[in-house]
Amino acid sequence: MDPMHRRLATATATAVSVATVGLGLLPLSAVASSEPWSWPLDRQSVGERFDPPADRYGAGHRGVDLAGTVGDPVRAVAPGRVTFAGRVGGVPVVTIDHGAERSTYQPVAATVRVGDAVAARQVIGTLLGEHSHCPGACLHLGRRAGSDYRDPLDVLARARFRLISPYGTPPAPPAGADGTLRRPVGGPVTSPFGMRVHPVTGVRKLHDGTDFGVPCGTPVHAAARGTVESSGDAGAYGLRVTLRHGPALETSYAHLSAASVPVGSTVAVGDVIGRSGTTGMSTGCHLHVMVIDAGTPVDPMSRL
Repeated sequence: MDPMHRRLATATATAVSVATVGLGLLPLSAVASSEPWSWPLDRQSVGERFDPPADRYGAGHRGVDLAGTVGDPVRAVAPGRVTFAGRVGGVPVVTIDHGAERSTYQPVAATVRVGDAVAARQVIGTLLGEHSHCPGACLHLGRRAGSDYRDPLDVLARARFRLISPYGTPPAPPAGADGTLRRPVGGPVTSPFGMRVHPVTGVRKLHDGTDFGVPCGTPVHAAARGTVESSGDAGAYGLRVTLRHGPALETSYAHLSAASVPVGSTVAVGDVIGRSGTTGMSTGCHLHVMVIDAGTPVDPMSRL
């Protein structure tokens, strides 16, 4: 970071500590273990690393820079509540309180408001190009416990894994070969997972899935192998097909114009399960995709 941006970071932390990574030295207690954080960008590329200041008001790098592209969705690293969404020293910042720690994100065009509860991997805004101190667009991610700086890389998860017993029959693999799901249609994302004002009701609420802009009648493919849990009218969701992929994982496909799989049947990844439409409470042709993990909707783009 150049001297000008180091001075700005110091001044920002002094003026508005609630929205920044905070002031103070990194104590020995900061190396204590913490719950893993999810990656806030889809791309996992680290630029400038954590470099705490030598003294309380000294220059330093109070977080980590993650390379991205302007417009990239920025996601919450863990469940929490938004405590700040505004500008600090002219830089757009979002702060999320996770209980024992807080995370900060800048420069971000926020799509959440103060007081919003967020889930891990929920989109909280988009990455901006201006106010970046990197050669290209980057997200400055901060981690703070009280007034102490902590290194975000100590808790950022780099891979997903699970432990299994070496005895008996191995468990079924995840829904996808690498634990991910296959995208059910092409087309752009027209409305991401997260808080928004509903286009029909005008009520601000959680958008519990991802909308893909595709013409009516587009074939919709199963995101993974599974069993058809339900198929039929689902009120505001219109004609919907729900697939179960394991004890805790489901995907659903809403606003369909047609469903082509019966309840109880088994489908393979990529099988056509229906066609997109605009049934239910819909403003036009699109596909609404939901991913439900242990009964809770999660951001589909974190799995696709």
